[in-house]
Amino acid sequence: MSTLTLLQKLRIKRSATKEKIIRFYDEATDDYEFWSKDFNMHFGYYIPFKTNLFKRDSMLNEMNSQVFNRLNVPKRSSLVADLGCGIGGTMRYGLRKYPLLKFIGVTLSKFQVSQGNKRLQNMNGLILEENYNHTSFKNNSVDGAYAIESFCHSGHSIESLQEAYRILKPNTRLVIADAFIKKDEEKLCAGSNYCYEQLCRGWSLEGLGSIQTIESALEQIGFKNIKVEDVSFRVAPSVLHVPFAITGFILKKLFRKESLKSQSWKNLKGSLFALLSGLHMNDFGYYLITAEK
Repeated sequence: MSTLTLLQKLRIKRSATKEKIIRFYDEATDDYEFWSKDFNMHFGYYIPFKTNLFKRDSMLNEMNSQVFNRLNVPKRSSLVADLGCGIGGTMRYGLRKYPLLKFIGVTLSKFQVSQGNKRLQNMNGLILEENYNHTSFKNNSVDGAYAIESFCHSGHSIESLQEAYRILKPNTRLVIADAFIKKDEEKLCAGSNYCYEQLCRGWSLEGLGSIQTIESALEQIGFKNIKVEDVSFRVAPSVLHVPFAITGFILKKLFRKESLKSQSWKNLKGSLFALLSGLHMNDFGYYLITAEK
């Protein structure tokens, strides 16, 4: 029996249930302040001579900038939806840079809704406790939508893409920034397969969609002018911060004589396997996807 076959037989079925995702973010959100003072719950985008390799938030905020550049919404009175907004780090960035925009974000976590809305006081932003697969937004109601490392919690499902299409006005855009697999799961090598399983379990992910499947699904739903950009090398410098961030986080806890919550350990484990997965460049990649309704 090959190693890969053995791994597949031992594989624990992933199930990123609503409860698991809520628990993940309720318990781990505080940990993200160590990753990003701006509460950017994602990786970054490196541009030589513009972003600072040694300052994570410089790269993380540049990812926000890249997403907004691709959204290309009118900067006055447009309504933008953040589908899986976390504690609102990207929303705050957008509101500081484009104060005439309006933002609405959704998350399953009551904790993130409470803390995020406190941080958005006196700004044109609001976070709702909703599922991005089934929002309360009206048809054709938003001028742009984005999902930064959030659709992976539902396995980049077609329901997520269909809901984004439903709420967007005609001729407006959806931007997705996320990691994807480059082939079907069963074709992953043994090392990639193991890292992938540990990544999904640590971060409560249903899975990563294959980039070919996602592009095809967007077309079938009705999106046009679809642009898929492999930005793995731009993202890699921020991913390389993971082992240093993990070490610093653990040392901080030990110095303060604080215990690590079980979800913190899972979050750290997921972060480590995100780094290890990224080393399998034939199997995984990080992409920016822009699609127009």
